[in-house]
Amino acid sequence: MLTTESRLRDFPTLSTRSYFNTAAEGIPPLTVLQALHQYGEDKLLGMAGRAPHEAEWEKARQELALAYGLSAEEVSFCSCSSEAFNLAALALHLKEGDEVVINDLDFPAGATPWLQESCPATVKVWKSRDYALHSEDLQELLTPRTRLVTTSLVSFFNGFKIDLPAVSEIVHTHSDALLALDVTQALGRIPLDLSDVDLIISSTHKWILASHGGGLVGVPSHRAKEWTVPAGGWFNLQNAFDADRFERTVTKQGAASFSVGMPNYPAIYAIRAGLEYIRQHSVEKIDAYCQPLVEACLKELQQLDVEMLTPHEPGSRAGILAFRHPDTERIYQKLLAEDIHVMHHAGRLRIAIHGYNTEQDVNRLLACLHAAIK
Repeated sequence: MLTTESRLRDFPTLSTRSYFNTAAEGIPPLTVLQALHQYGEDKLLGMAGRAPHEAEWEKARQELALAYGLSAEEVSFCSCSSEAFNLAALALHLKEGDEVVINDLDFPAGATPWLQESCPATVKVWKSRDYALHSEDLQELLTPRTRLVTTSLVSFFNGFKIDLPAVSEIVHTHSDALLALDVTQALGRIPLDLSDVDLIISSTHKWILASHGGGLVGVPSHRAKEWTVPAGGWFNLQNAFDADRFERTVTKQGAASFSVGMPNYPAIYAIRAGLEYIRQHSVEKIDAYCQPLVEACLKELQQLDVEMLTPHEPGSRAGILAFRHPDTERIYQKLLAEDIHVMHHAGRLRIAIHGYNTEQDVNRLLACLHAAIK
């Protein structure tokens, strides 16, 4: 996807190392660092810097709207995906007898707000089988009391990708529940059709190659009322500085209600630059380039003496492969010694393949794994 020259120019730190840990931390192109520098230049202007800050906010909204398939009015920003899910919990006004469905392949940010003692709803767990979530198992959990089904499109744990059209149809056909989707491990890596999703959330420091400190929120206009956050603040209020501001609050509806205070402008600059970089290179082209690398890597991993955690079925994968081995710590250290970077956590190794990875990277990884495991 990138030429040798453009890869070295955009990602100079990848000139000697093979990096497969994008699912935890993406490597930003230099344009993102330049955007952060521009933030600093604008901040040096003091109050006069607010104008370029606000202009960057609008550009970032436009980029996010394109990525989510929504309008600029249907997207906004908060500080991280965890904050977004906690604000979503406020918006739902859950009461005793309500039900929320989470799953056991999900990241804590999307699952734990509903497990707090302060949440009156009953939580049901959509349990995986053979490291995959099956739609028919979800259907059995839905009742007239189900208010929310929340899931990641791609699991951080093993890279399993849900069948989103099937899940959406089941949720909206067999219940009146809302469907919240975390696209953190998909945005910037695979093409997305989010037209039947009621709430979209993503973090910013992974596949879109931006910085920490951002949460990307999308609320379709027809769901704005359901997803209006009753939080104090000012950026999220229509009457924050009106004469009646100490008598009542009028909250902006939908996505705008998730931006409760002063925007994290450094992150906004980086988000704009990261999303713009991904768009210019095309998610479709990134996916088409990466998928053969993913499949080749999976094929070789299946020949090794490891426990694969990523399902084999076509269509159930994006950019992540994960496996276990009794001696993962030693294998991980062998990889690090060769300047090959994967994720090691809780006894598993996780490989994440993005557009800046090369066939040579994958071959180095596999050769080292073969040697270490044998």
